[in-house]
Amino acid sequence: MPRTRTIGRVRKRIGVLLSVLVAAAAAGLATPRPPDAHAAAAETVITIDSHRTGDRLPVGTVRFSGTYTEAYDLRIVLNGEKMERVRLTDPDGDGSGTWNYDLDTRAHDGDFEIVVLGTSPITRYGVWSPYVLTHIDNPAAAKPSVKVVAPAEGGRVRGVTAIEVEATGRNRVATVAVRVNGGRWQPAARSGGTYTLRWDPRRLGDTMASIEARATDVRGNVGHSTTTYVAVGDGRPAPVVPHDQDRAMWLWEESSYNLVHNRGSRRALEALTKDTATYGSRPIRTVYFGVDRYWDEDMLEDLRPKVRELVAWAHAEGYKVHALIAGGTRPPFLGGLWRYRDHAVHEMEKVLNYNLSSAADERFDGVNVDIEPYIIGPMYSERSPFIQLQWLDTLQTLIDRRDASGTGIMFGPAMPVWLDGETVTWHGATKTMAQHFQDISDYVSLMDYRDTAEAIIRDAADEIAYAKQIGKPGSVIIGVETIDLVAVGGDPEWVTFAEEGRRGLETEVARVYAAYADNPAFGGIAMHHYDSILDTPSEWGPSAIFPPMPGDTTPPTAVSAPPRASTVDFQTVDVRYGRAHDDTEIHHYNVYRSTSRGFRPGPETLAGSTHGLEFTDTGLLPGTTYHYRVTAVDMKGNEGPASAVTSATTEPSSLRPVVVDELALTRDADGVAHVSLRMVDMADGTGVQAAVGGRFTKTAGQYVDMRADAGGRASADSTALGTPTGAVGFQIHRVVAPGHYWASAYDRAHAADVGW
Repeated sequence: MPRTRTIGRVRKRIGVLLSVLVAAAAAGLATPRPPDAHAAAAETVITIDSHRTGDRLPVGTVRFSGTYTEAYDLRIVLNGEKMERVRLTDPDGDGSGTWNYDLDTRAHDGDFEIVVLGTSPITRYGVWSPYVLTHIDNPAAAKPSVKVVAPAEGGRVRGVTAIEVEATGRNRVATVAVRVNGGRWQPAARSGGTYTLRWDPRRLGDTMASIEARATDVRGNVGHSTTTYVAVGDGRPAPVVPHDQDRAMWLWEESSYNLVHNRGSRRALEALTKDTATYGSRPIRTVYFGVDRYWDEDMLEDLRPKVRELVAWAHAEGYKVHALIAGGTRPPFLGGLWRYRDHAVHEMEKVLNYNLSSAADERFDGVNVDIEPYIIGPMYSERSPFIQLQWLDTLQTLIDRRDASGTGIMFGPAMPVWLDGETVTWHGATKTMAQHFQDISDYVSLMDYRDTAEAIIRDAADEIAYAKQIGKPGSVIIGVETIDLVAVGGDPEWVTFAEEGRRGLETEVARVYAAYADNPAFGGIAMHHYDSILDTPSEWGPSAIFPPMPGDTTPPTAVSAPPRASTVDFQTVDVRYGRAHDDTEIHHYNVYRSTSRGFRPGPETLAGSTHGLEFTDTGLLPGTTYHYRVTAVDMKGNEGPASAVTSATTEPSSLRPVVVDELALTRDADGVAHVSLRMVDMADGTGVQAAVGGRFTKTAGQYVDMRADAGGRASADSTALGTPTGAVGFQIHRVVAPGHYWASAYDRAHAADVGW
């Protein structure tokens, strides 16, 4: 579900194959090779039937529609700009049916691409419909085309200079403005066929400068130029100077915006990164810091003073900070395709222009680029090497923009470990994708997501050897994973240390350090990612130790904006709210639900918890009004005041609700966990035959599919859990029962746990 998790479960950040990307956000980095698209397609198919490539869309409301077979969590991707839920019609409750989505095209002009993404219950990976490229002829929404024509990029300016801008559009251009090095926007005057701003660069001193232009037409549409970079006075491009990155950590937008807005969040970051005693670990000194837009804010445009202050603080504390970008599209990673490359360029230029506008101690030390177009569906493998070449071209384009800016910022892509098995010819050189990456980049963050030192060392061997061969010391940063990938996607447990815990991770990476102690190519370890590391104990079980946090007895504030609830369908409501603040860190938000408007929040009304600023409440009853209140909880469990009430009413449905009536978990002498459960009709309590998918958690990390019999009973066993101490739980993920739907909000039995 979008940005939603209960405490004790971890959500995946952008990049664990797109079953997780449906959850946005949100999420991070994937290493297992994408599953064979044809294997999933045999059971799971999503179609777009209402439109075909080449169709012209009218201006107004357009309904897209199609079918889905054996799929769930369907979203439509709208021109790489946003992802939205589609409306599902599944009259039989069997996981197959039709979908539709209404788009208001009045805000769009030009080519418009759509694709629908769902999740396969067979693989739990993302499955895509075919892509459909349409066109909207809508002059009222046409943005002006803007270009800085003088001075030329790469030029040098010394005295008063005329900045000339071309701006044209389908509507008359009303105003043109220019800014230099992130300063204020200044109006440019029309002069013949261009717009001109007289600029005296001497006040900048000897430096590099960024020049941006924007144009607004009479209808209010705004177009932006790409950035032009010039040298001022005797300014020279800064050289790229590599630095030690060990140990590094990815930190995505759900937490990076907390650090920007909430000064107390730094205390939690310091406590985690500087702690070496709890797990016998090395300090974390490099942070890959997410800078993409988050909800309604763009930190590098809207919050520059706060970002500068934060980066200066980080440098004073001895950290290196790399801006972390992921393509600038929704979902992320589409920026690796030629059609969306301008989004990726814009994200890169935001980082470069921020640096040029900031003092030396306020600048990012590098940019970590997590663009992974292999998750876009069957097109990656079916059109090989077409997508691979686009991916390489995008990375080279971003590097070229870095070089043009003269910022000297380090450039490093996150790279799947299996790219050393794909060979392509690019710019006349036939090499593996991994070697091409290493040739053009200053470093690579190798997503070597395995849970044993032997596997990590084996799978990094080619990249380490090649870095040594081409003379790039310290350029291979080996990434390890801590997210519970089994919880949120189809990945196997051996790609993460979520089951083994932090001590298991440190034991294995210590062996990696030992293996590469004398190898100059090895640059250290990077950990993915901050939120999940905070929730990863030393080991699961009675002796679990979580990362130590600063003392805190003061509860958080109330949320800064009251919650807003919106109906999704007959069983689902979305709740959004503003950010809360704390003297340390907001760990999560509690969302409370009741059918009574005047309710008081408490354990009996807790609908769930989430790290982000949106919660999806599902498994509700049709035709029912629900009321919600939200609180914030800090790292020490202090809970802030409840928000005002918001309400939404679910839609009607003829499907009957089925609930979990019994759920039991035991572990036998051989270390095998046994789960048993019973599904019943909520109204009459009779057993219901159903397909039930769920997972053993914590030490286990295993997904199982069960079939409830006529009495509603099902059971499953885990693999043997041979650890001397530990804990295992079980959580139900999905229930399909023809004629019914899973009303999970009304389950009579919930997740079970057992420890030893």
